[in-house]
Amino acid sequence: MNKFTKRFLKDSKGVTAIEYGLIAGLIVLVIVTSVTNIGNNLESVFSTIATKITATPAA
Repeated sequence: MNKFTKRFLKDSKGVTAIEYGLIAGLIVLVIVTSVTNIGNNLESVFSTIATKITATPAA
């Protein structure tokens, strides 16, 4: 039992996998936030363009 405990405490593969998982999760969160902000900005731009097009009298 003592050998198993020492070997378990020495093994860092699980910790590394958890760290990579957390990093991947943070990257996904940043990407989703960025895409959402870009989408909102594009929606605003297209809405402004549509308003100006409809407000312009036909020649």
